[in-house]
Amino acid sequence: MHKWLSVVGIGEDGLSGLSAIARSLVERAEAIVGGKRHLAMLPSDDPREKLIWTSPISDSIEEILRRRDQSVCVLASGDPMCFGIGVTLTRKIPISEMTIIPAPSSFSLACARLGWSLTEVETLSLNGRPPAVIQATIYPKARLLILSEGKETPAIVADILTKRGFSDSKITVLEHMGGSQERIIEGTAASWTTTELADLNTIAVECIADAGVVPLPRLAGLPDDAYHHDGQLTKREVRAITLSALAPTPGQLLWDVGAGCGSIGIEWMRSHPRCRAIAIEQNSTRLQYIADNAAALGTPYLQIVAGKAPAALKDLPQPDAIFVGGGATTEGLFEVCWEALRPGGRFVANAVTVESEQKLLQWHNQVGGELIRVAVQRAAPIGGFLGWKPMVPVTQWVVVK
Repeated sequence: MHKWLSVVGIGEDGLSGLSAIARSLVERAEAIVGGKRHLAMLPSDDPREKLIWTSPISDSIEEILRRRDQSVCVLASGDPMCFGIGVTLTRKIPISEMTIIPAPSSFSLACARLGWSLTEVETLSLNGRPPAVIQATIYPKARLLILSEGKETPAIVADILTKRGFSDSKITVLEHMGGSQERIIEGTAASWTTTELADLNTIAVECIADAGVVPLPRLAGLPDDAYHHDGQLTKREVRAITLSALAPTPGQLLWDVGAGCGSIGIEWMRSHPRCRAIAIEQNSTRLQYIADNAAALGTPYLQIVAGKAPAALKDLPQPDAIFVGGGATTEGLFEVCWEALRPGGRFVANAVTVESEQKLLQWHNQVGGELIRVAVQRAAPIGGFLGWKPMVPVTQWVVVK
């Protein structure tokens, strides 16, 4: 198939800033696709067909696909493959049919203005995404570069930072980088009041923790008090061991069956931005806990399924790993999970009762794997002294299919 579609990154300097190759692709095209701002960069008397992005964007992509027998050019902001339309298009159109010419991304331009190393910053987009995604990237001395949804986004970021105990964090908003209207506005999270901003802006943050703030680690085993729960919580020490056994790698999908307050799925997703998880829970109160915890801890894309397993597992996408933290004795649960798990996937189940232990032993005898017992004791006051208070022992079964 010939390369009928070109995706050309364009900056604030418009057509004059394009390379010779990019300019020729724009000039050769029979139809041009872009936002109003991009199409306004073309000469006013340009006679060619223009397509403005619609909502949902899938409708516009269908319009593009209908023009496969034409030469089509998409104008995109900066680097189309950096949180851009190029990523969306490559999901629908083979790269063999496309030519992609990037311009400097907003992140590259911001680093050039600030003197930051792009490889040492956290990059994310809040354009069409829940602001809660920023929660997982906040830690002392972190440098964040954030693509804004609009002029209100900096105030939202400032509020999140302040509530997390990072009120002294430095915020720099960079508008219209590379154009004649370029402007830089600086402030701190606690004192941020600027509202007269351009919709097109990028936010740079230097995270500074308030005195006494204890940051949340990226590793598994967050403090128990990081979660809202009703007691249905895999405790920190057992949670760390469980996540180690589940062994998440980027891009994998976890089923957290009987999710309780969602801690296993949340910490699975916190291990890497591309890790995905589905929390299956039947208790309505706990479903709300899961949603609240996911937002507070930076994993708003945790998928929550209301229902009782195994019936609720029907038609879910095939998992790379499954965790069963309770309900091991439920009829048919292990059979459905084992059947659904992809070959090479990991199955981890925890048990605290004799009956559920027997279920783990039964499956260990059937398909193998490893059985371990986790016994944790925490120091607690006994009169005027300290003694060891044991937690309920947990039996864990781990197997690779």
